[in-house]
Amino acid sequence: MKLASRGLLLRGRRLYGSLSTSSSIQQSLNFLNGQRVDPINKDKSQQFELIAPATGKVLRTVQSSGEEDVGNAVQNALVAFRIWSAIPGFQRGQVLKRASDIIRSRLDDLSRMEVLDTGKPIWEARFDIAGVADSMEYYGGLAAKMSGDFLQLASGSFSYTICEPLGVVGGIGAWNYPFQMAGWKSAPALACGNAFVFKPSQLTPLTAVMLGEIYKEAGLPDGCYNVIQGEGPSGALLCSHPEIAKISFTGSVSSGSRVMEACAKGIKHVTLELGGKSPLIIFADSNLDNAVTGAMLANFLSQGQVCSNGTRVFVEKSIKESFLKKLVARTTKMKIGDPFQEETTVGATICEDHANKVLKYIDTGKKEGAQVLCGGERVYPGPELGGVYLSPCVFTDCLDNMTVVREEIFGSVMSVLSFDTEEEVIARANDTEFGLAGGVFTNNLQRAHRVISKMEAGSLYLNNYNVYPIGVPFGGYKKSGIGRENGPQTLDYYTQVKSVYVEMNKVEAPF
Repeated sequence: MKLASRGLLLRGRRLYGSLSTSSSIQQSLNFLNGQRVDPINKDKSQQFELIAPATGKVLRTVQSSGEEDVGNAVQNALVAFRIWSAIPGFQRGQVLKRASDIIRSRLDDLSRMEVLDTGKPIWEARFDIAGVADSMEYYGGLAAKMSGDFLQLASGSFSYTICEPLGVVGGIGAWNYPFQMAGWKSAPALACGNAFVFKPSQLTPLTAVMLGEIYKEAGLPDGCYNVIQGEGPSGALLCSHPEIAKISFTGSVSSGSRVMEACAKGIKHVTLELGGKSPLIIFADSNLDNAVTGAMLANFLSQGQVCSNGTRVFVEKSIKESFLKKLVARTTKMKIGDPFQEETTVGATICEDHANKVLKYIDTGKKEGAQVLCGGERVYPGPELGGVYLSPCVFTDCLDNMTVVREEIFGSVMSVLSFDTEEEVIARANDTEFGLAGGVFTNNLQRAHRVISKMEAGSLYLNNYNVYPIGVPFGGYKKSGIGRENGPQTLDYYTQVKSVYVEMNKVEAPF
């Protein structure tokens, strides 16, 4: 082993070792009423192991929250809601802005913990954490601007509306962007005056608790933001709790359907950000290098574990071979390895079970006739990295009815298809039960807007992909979800409107 490599290995061992024993991991991971607390539920059959994706090593055992834990979190939130909702929007916004500043000041610490939790490369984690700080600042500014409407009526009478918070909001996050989901869901909810109870994925429970500590330091009243840990049954308890006014859920279509069903029984509000099988259309007149970059951004961020990914890449037939040549050359140069190393571009898949699911899809694609141009295999970056690492896969000779083209894989698996005409590719792009995202690469301005207008998806990209500027709403059509996150419209999903009619004249009646 070269000395430089040995030095990196030793530093990596020390880093993983110091993080795995840090108080952020070993202390209680439930956060209620402004502090970490041990769960009341002690049922050992409702425990799960927290495993670091990069190393495959168990960090600790975590106890799932039971009915009493969830009930306590909601009751704490109810008490805090009465205080928080009475505070003027400007002051609520100041708390969020202070939280934003604290997140930025701890960017490195939060990013390292996010890498330990998810296995994604460190540079991606920094980008995600910084985006949450932006979101906090953004909604902190909007909190002061929330207001109702005034309508002048006949004979001096008038009406006005009041935007009021819903009450206690529950959030359930997925494992690919744990800190972002805790922030994207809690910031607008808190800006509107709600209290919040969040259940992160059992695979990534760490940074949501750290966000709670940041909120407390920023001046958020105790009980306004709470975290309960657990697997599916803990989430079900949150959804069915009678005092929860709304659930904001991110995850699979099947899980989202169950959440919506549970909320329907209590007539609760829901926001659902679910799966996708999004199309990326590349026309012959596009800048080819940009198109290749866009296709990689649409497929290979976070080991392909991104719901908005453009995994169906439609390339105009005349440029398909040139496109594939450039794509494969760049994809095979991606560095797979330790996510804490700056040069790493492919980190660890979240867990063994999910990696096996991705590999099974790749095997199915081969059996159905798709050709692997590169990747699609398990690789072993080093002795300390006992997690699962998969090389980014590019399929060609794909047909619309293939399993890898129809179903969401949630891994670095790109399916490349060819097309002849604009009308044809629009119809094929829309032929899916999903509608989360989509993209178009072309230098023809008229075509660009014409095609975008006909695509059935909630988040669309023109000559780029998978960028999330703060203030741009994100959400889906069809089975990809209900509601929007990240934009000003999000506040509508965390408030209810009270209408007031004011009579200024003598009251008359026909009886």
